[in-house]
Parts: sequence; structure tokens; C-alpha cells
Amino acid sequence: MASKAEARSIGQRLLAAFEAAGAVEVTPDILQPAEALLDLYGEDIRARAYVTADPLRGEMMARPDFTVPVVQAHMAEGAEPARYAYMGEVFRKQDHRGSARVAEYFQAGYEIFDREDPEAADAEVFALFAKLLKPLDLSATIGDIGLLRAAVEGLDTLPARKAALARHIWRPKRFHRLMERYAGLVPVPESRAELLSGATSDAPWIGLRAPEEMAARIAVLQADAETAPIAAEDVARLDALFALRCTADRAPAQLNDLGIAALAPAIARLERRLAALDARGIDLTALAFEASHGRTTMEYYDGFVFSFETADPGFPPIASGGRYDALTRVLGGGREIPAVGGVIRPGLVADLGGLA
Repeated sequence: MASKAEARSIGQRLLAAFEAAGAVEVTPDILQPAEALLDLYGEDIRARAYVTADPLRGEMMARPDFTVPVVQAHMAEGAEPARYAYMGEVFRKQDHRGSARVAEYFQAGYEIFDREDPEAADAEVFALFAKLLKPLDLSATIGDIGLLRAAVEGLDTLPARKAALARHIWRPKRFHRLMERYAGLVPVPESRAELLSGATSDAPWIGLRAPEEMAARIAVLQADAETAPIAAEDVARLDALFALRCTADRAPAQLNDLGIAALAPAIARLERRLAALDARGIDLTALAFEASHGRTTMEYYDGFVFSFETADPGFPPIASGGRYDALTRVLGGGREIPAVGGVIRPGLVADLGGLA
């Protein structure tokens, strides 16, 4: 495993490359307010964050990544277009020994905020990373969470069902259990059936929720129970989408072949992105596309996602990133700015022999 000095040295080289590409260095504090940030990370990161209590500042967390504090700073005082770079340590608890994952490691990152051409910005970040990491002979994979979200939004079912499915896109097992239930493939739990039938109306009131809250929840469950199941053909199309893997050049055609009308705008964005990647010299016939790529990473990604990995499945990704427009809306109080970025782990680069 590379030493801190080796990792820091490579991180500084990456930072210099990002600055040469037009980025301004930013240095977010290591200690970040925990209350707001924990809700913005996925379950994996929330479970692995180091959280502590400060007598004056309240609950704080050791920085688990850079993107959220960078977005916070930009939405408060930044101007577009903007390119930011950073290099420093992040902290995440690990739940097993003997792997390449460590609790404290360096990240070097590059972020773009630009309204003019989001797909060109996607291609810029990916192509820059591909150029810097070329000596390592890594495998790259791209995906698009926007495709999955569009397919869910296009389902012919209750808005509450679609909202629940959208929340669980990043949790594949829960998502598919919900799909099975909404498609009528699994029986309604006995306790829920009793509640909806009124069999529990004489039961004692237990818990902290107000009667009005419970009544509203029961009304939602009742509406769900009275709604027709999601059609089997829609479930099959969604399953086919989530399982789609091909080379990037073939992705638009294969997505169109699924026959999901709601995907049309997302496929058009994908085609523009692929054209921008091609213009930057990326060989689309050698680039892997997976529709479900990124489903178990940061929950704030809502569009383009990518990673660079070794052939060893037990080795963490060397680099990863994606688009997070919705995160800017949350942190900007409703004001949204198209944004994309990614990080490289200098320590892992050092483990693989370093940069040329």
C-alpha cells in the first residue's frame, strides 16, 4: 500500500493538471456540519461517516467527500461558468479488514458548473480523467441515472408509487421488491391487509404519531391497494433497461429498442454526450455502457455517471464521478445549476505504479 507521502505527491500532480485545465483550487474544511450533509449522502456514506459533537457548533462530521461542500460554497457565492479542483483527505469508516479500502485517504477532484452545454461538460470531465489515467490501462464504464429516473416517471401508476421507486433506485434489492409488490407478484402483508380492512380499528393507540398522520398514511395505503398492478410488460421493459449492458456506441439503439416512450429525452441527451465524447477522442466502441451503473454509489447523482477500475473486482474504483444537477437545487434553495465532476484516488494510483 502506498505511503501518505506517495499518495500526496500524486495528488498534487493531479491537482496541477486540473488547474492547467482551467480549475480554481478550493479547500473545504475537514470538519463539516453534519445535520444537513448526512441527508444528502447515500445510505452507504451515512453509515460510514465519522460524526462528533462540538459544544459550540453542534454535530459535526469529518469530510466524507468534497462535492457537497464545494456545491454549498458555489451556490452561496460562485458565478458561472466555474471549474473547481481540490486535493485532500476524506474519512470513511470501513466494516472489514484485508481489503484495499482504508478509512482515511486522499481524493483529487475536478468539478464543472456550466449552464451552456451540460453534455460537453460531461465529456470534458471524463476525457480529462481518461487522459490522466491512461498509463494505468484501466477499464472505464459509463451510465446514466437519468435514464432510470425517466423510466420510473413514465410508469402508468400512482405518483406515490413512482416517488417510492425513485427513492430506491440506489437500493436495487428494495427497488425490485417494491416493483414486485406494485406489479401484484407478491401478496399484501397480513398486517397491512388487516389495517386496510378495519380489523385493527379497535386496537389500542401505540406510538408517537398523531392520529391525523396515521389517518393520512392509511389513506395512502388504501389508494395503493385500490390501484391496478403495474402492467407485466412495463415491468419486463424496466427489468430489461436495468440489465442493459453494451458498448457505448450501441447504447442509443438498444435503449430505443426497449420501447419505453418516456426515455426519448434522456436518450437524446445520451446521444449528445456520446457525440461530445467522440469529439474528444474517446473510442465509443471500446467504452462500456451499463444502464444500472452507479446505482450503489452517491445518491446525489441524477444523470451521467462513470468509473475507472482495474480488472480486480475486489479493488475499489480508481476514479468515479457523475452529474448532480438536483443537488445544486437542494443546496441552492431552488436555484439549479447544471454540474458534473469526479474524483481520483491518488493512493490507489500509487499502488498501481503511479502516473507516467
